[in-house]
Amino acid sequence: MSASGRTSSAGVPLARRRFLATVAAGAAAVTAAGCARGASTSAQPGTTSLSNDNATWDDGYRKAGLELEKITGYSLRPLSNPSVTSYQQVVQMTLETSKASDLVKWASGYQLKRLARAGGLTDLSRVWQRYADKGWVRGASRGAVSYRGKAFGIPLYESYYVLFYSKPVFKRLGLSEPRTWDELLHCAGVLKRNKITPFLASQVGGWPAIEWFQELVSKVDPHFYQQLVAGKASYTDDPARQAMDIWQDFMRKGWMTAPDFDQARGPGALKEGTVGMFLHGTWQAAGMSAAGMEPGVDYGACILPTVRPSTPKSVIAESGVFVVPSRASSHQAAMANVGAWLDPSVQRVWSDFLQDSSANPRVRAGNPVVAGLQRDIARNRRLPLVRYWEASPPSLIQGNSSDLGGFMAGQTSPATTLRRMQERADSEWAAWKRDEA
Repeated sequence: MSASGRTSSAGVPLARRRFLATVAAGAAAVTAAGCARGASTSAQPGTTSLSNDNATWDDGYRKAGLELEKITGYSLRPLSNPSVTSYQQVVQMTLETSKASDLVKWASGYQLKRLARAGGLTDLSRVWQRYADKGWVRGASRGAVSYRGKAFGIPLYESYYVLFYSKPVFKRLGLSEPRTWDELLHCAGVLKRNKITPFLASQVGGWPAIEWFQELVSKVDPHFYQQLVAGKASYTDDPARQAMDIWQDFMRKGWMTAPDFDQARGPGALKEGTVGMFLHGTWQAAGMSAAGMEPGVDYGACILPTVRPSTPKSVIAESGVFVVPSRASSHQAAMANVGAWLDPSVQRVWSDFLQDSSANPRVRAGNPVVAGLQRDIARNRRLPLVRYWEASPPSLIQGNSSDLGGFMAGQTSPATTLRRMQERADSEWAAWKRDEA
């Protein structure tokens, strides 16, 4: 909060007190061992410590860190905590203490805004501007890493939500990559008649329930999607209802997997030919490789077509960020590394490790399928849209994700689901704005 924000009698901003109270509620379950995998956040010469919640990326961080070291003199020392809940609590508890890591992996959008609002983050606006001047970052993505006009995050990667599809299955059935809505429906019908589930859809883990919602709403009307996630349109408005009706129709036709189908099985199902298409982030390309699938041979990918030909083309984009705690023990080293992270030499190594798209638009993906998607997005000037999970206040998104999961399980109708989502939106947006006052 700014100095002009509402405060308690003790002089502590109310938004800050609510934030700390939320953290404290779960803090008792967090132990020192949960901070990282047996490593210390204290300064070690020639390195910057990096807190993250994905141990499978540790090797990639180390490889990218070797390239950073050539530029800045500092490598990366990843400290991973595989429990997302524990990880978030530890970061929030230590952010303004000497226990804070030098660099912290975090989500963009409102997840980052909430963290920045609590205080303890370094303003990275100058770093961002230097990247912008070189053309190493997309100007359109600045809003997703900013709070009250200041940039507090540097993009970690850039993923797109796309339809992966089985090329052998499509070839055997005489299908082509769907480029229009009618072609998509045709593909789904042919797959179903051949006893192949057309689409993977899941609510396992909670958050995956957002995937088909964000895709269908944005392919009905991308500008409505922007207004919706900004709290300027209603979930009960016609475009949202159209999207939910399409979704329900797909489920009734048996075009989607059961909602308890685990996405971790997605690459295997695509390889086996039991599922024809898998809507997911391009970061899933690494999972395809792990399943023994060759890009361009065993699988392809395209962006979901618009429902009507006249609808503007868009793409759902996702990016995590690096943030720098103000009290990082190696703050200078952290600033050096965050200031070189988007250097093409570093991003080449990092992008190849992820098999995904770099946040630096001048770095072409090494995976040919992802590279083809990058060309499609540029050629068609697709409107980039922030992923639903980061696009609105976290409490709103989490609650609405649960409602969408209930809808997928057949517990509620489209109208009831949207009404509940809008009731929550009214409440949560009002709470967010009160804390901003």
